[in-house]
Parts: sequence; C-alpha cells; structure tokens
Amino acid sequence: MIRRANLNGNPNIGVAISTTDKVAIVPSNLSEAMEHLVTETLGVSVIRTPISGSNLAGALAVGNSNGFVVSPYALDSEIEAIKEFDIEVERIPDKFTAVGNIVLANDFGAIVNPLLSDESLEVITDVLDVEVERGSIAKFNITGSVAVATNKGILAHPSASENELAFAEGIMKTTADVGTVNNGIMLVGACTVANSSGVIVGLSTTGPELARIEEALGFLEGYE
Repeated sequence: MIRRANLNGNPNIGVAISTTDKVAIVPSNLSEAMEHLVTETLGVSVIRTPISGSNLAGALAVGNSNGFVVSPYALDSEIEAIKEFDIEVERIPDKFTAVGNIVLANDFGAIVNPLLSDESLEVITDVLDVEVERGSIAKFNITGSVAVATNKGILAHPSASENELAFAEGIMKTTADVGTVNNGIMLVGACTVANSSGVIVGLSTTGPELARIEEALGFLEGYE
C-alpha cells in the first residue's frame, strides 16, 4: 500500500518516523488521524516517544525486526518506552547523534557511515543481527538519508552508481533502484517511511515518482 501524507504540513516524514516490519516510533504529539494512517499503511504497532527529547525519531533511531539502535543521548525513559514492546534497543557508542541518517538497514543487512567506529559497528551488528558494512550511496555517507530500504527493495538517490546499487543489493539481499520523492527531492530516506507492508511519502510526490517507488520497493497495489 502506498499513501501520500504530510506530517503537520511537513513532507519530510522520514525524519520524524522510524519504522520496521513490527513497530513504528512516532512523535508523541502525532494526531490520531496520522496514527491511523501509519498503522493501516504499514501494518505496525505505534510507539509514541521522543528520542533524545526530540520528535525526530526517523533521524535519531534506526531498526529492523530484531531491534533498534538510537542516539547516544536517548533518555532512559525513551529506551524503556521501546523496551515495553519487547524490543531490543541500544544506544550507539559514538559521537554521531543522527543514527537514522547514517545507517540504512533491513532484516538482512546494513550499510553505515564509513566514519562510524568499530564499537558502533559491533553494537549495530549485535542488535540488528545482520551483516554490517561501511559504505556510501551517491557518494554520500548519510546512507539513511539518501536511501530507504525494506526487505522487498531499496529506493536510492538518483545519483547512486551501478556499483553502489550492486553493493547495496549484495549486503541487503534485495533489489535496488533509484528515484525521487516530493516532486524531485533526492533525499528519499529523509522523505519516506516504508516497510515490507507499505510506504508513506509526502503529498507533493508525483505520479511518475509513485510509479518508480512502487517498482523499487516491490508494491503492486495502488496508491492514494
């Protein structure tokens, strides 16, 4: 299922919401209508909690069906809110706070900022229980911002090279393609929320963009 929506007028919903195939971490002040759209489209339970005191969970957390890694400044109360859903969660032991921007992950693998420490890679490997490799997409180290990945496909920045796409496919065990959202925005990870059940993009995403997203992420249903 593909849906178009803005979050309080903001189309950059990938910055605010972090999702897996099981749950979505959403802003504490998310409207009931938007919560219904998230649960219906993605088929997940919703965890209402800030991360590091911020409502930008998409930028500050990343996960898969095995768990979440979060900003080193995530509060104990926020960690506990996630653990209440029987989900493993750990802080990343590094100077980087926007872990959701620098890690691209699904249930099979993860591509992370080359500057991340070995200790951080160990935490990501242990919590997400996947193969983790340092790498870039479209020559950007912010892999979580320039691509979005599910178990069914990867949508990447349109400047991603064939070698980068092949690398991503090998690590994450799914197909990859390029595209844009929100009428030409190339930071597809920052502007998209997706899992194996559905995808939500900004209201200004065009018909041709939706068709590319549908193909890249493996959705055969229509969009609204």
